[in-house]
Amino acid sequence: MIHQYKLNGVNIVLDTFSGAVHVVDDLSYDIIELYDQKKEKEEIENIMLEKYKDEGINKEDIEETFEEIDKLIKEGKLFSEDVFENQNLDLKKRDNVIKALCLHVAHTCNLNCEYCFAGQGKYHGEDAIMSFETGKKALDFLVENSGTRKNLEVDFFGGEPLVNFDVVKKLVEYARSIEKEKNKHFRFTLTTNGVLLDDDVIDFLNKEMNNVVLSLDGRKEINDAKRKRLDGTGSYDIIVPKFKNFVQKRGDKEYYMRGTFTRDNLDFTNDIFHMADLGFTELSMEPVVSKTDTDYALREEDLDTIYEQYEILAKEMIKRKKEGRPFTFYHYMIDLSAGPCIYKRITGCGSGTEYLAVTPNGDFYPCHQFVGDKKFLMGNVDEGITNTSLRDEFKLCNVYSRKECKDCWAKLYCSGGCSANSYHTTGSINGVYDYGCKLFKKRIECAIMIKVVEAMEGLDN
Repeated sequence: MIHQYKLNGVNIVLDTFSGAVHVVDDLSYDIIELYDQKKEKEEIENIMLEKYKDEGINKEDIEETFEEIDKLIKEGKLFSEDVFENQNLDLKKRDNVIKALCLHVAHTCNLNCEYCFAGQGKYHGEDAIMSFETGKKALDFLVENSGTRKNLEVDFFGGEPLVNFDVVKKLVEYARSIEKEKNKHFRFTLTTNGVLLDDDVIDFLNKEMNNVVLSLDGRKEINDAKRKRLDGTGSYDIIVPKFKNFVQKRGDKEYYMRGTFTRDNLDFTNDIFHMADLGFTELSMEPVVSKTDTDYALREEDLDTIYEQYEILAKEMIKRKKEGRPFTFYHYMIDLSAGPCIYKRITGCGSGTEYLAVTPNGDFYPCHQFVGDKKFLMGNVDEGITNTSLRDEFKLCNVYSRKECKDCWAKLYCSGGCSANSYHTTGSINGVYDYGCKLFKKRIECAIMIKVVEAMEGLDN
């Protein structure tokens, strides 16, 4: 299976199953396209001679291109076969090893964001705060169920986790105290809206958190339209100075400025550029996932505009890198030489199996986007995983379990997509969120194009 596209003056051919990326001239691009249509060589030659008759292309040029294509096919770098589908990857029988937890230390929030999937941080329930005892049990559960894996990941999430900052500190302290004894190493992440950031919090986060996710939607008018305080006023003027202070002190440690775009800011590249111009270099901008009847929901007729925005973003990133002022965009981070292993490419994020969300009262859910839906309650910190049939269902949730993915060139980049988005849009964790697929494929095209151009122009490392 191959995928061909032209972007930013570059002809790109992707080979799905080998992962090879080819940059080709117009003649090669056209011949490969006809190969894919199962045309015979004689017919292809005649078509090319007619098409390029005014450009000096002759039979020798075409024959030479045939030879190059045939060589790539023999090397398994073009039109390669899917050698993964029929491998005996019995995912249901794999070990029940858990590597990561999302600790919901606070089901409450000091903002009232309009598009919040978590119902203003309460997950459609009551305000709740995780106790140290519950969090400790969750960490012990993680250690006990992590097998021989040494590196464990814990995300502090909400609501707004800094509302429960004392417990966050105590849990980090406890985890550090058992690392040597248990032969484990914890990597911590915290997601915050920034309202409660101060120097003491910043110092702690910069010392203990491997990554920190900061929430900002971009320009003041865009951010304040959706990310409001409880009194209805905007949050931009409060959080931006705090974020600047945080990043300045952060040094070279990881962080992400994460925004959400809606139908109200389809020109979201301007929000990304605004954040970059503020000095933030690690950026993400997510498409809103919401009920279709909201005014800000993305629609089919918006797709061309969004595609154009992704292209504008890619070209601007190349331009700024040339100028010595680069920034990172999360969805354009791609490693074409040493990317994820095939197991990861097939199984995805591991929600419901390797990764669990823990509520303030200690309940387990497959991930944060399922929290509150009792159909997806998997167990708790006292009893462990009790809903093993649900766990087995998530084990089998992979790129080959979705019939819609069978003929998709991007399936080993996305691993079949997000199970939560699939469920919320189709009613099945093995469904496909079609709108999200379309956006993902466009982002991958842009990401690969950036890598190609950087390599061609000597901008890569």
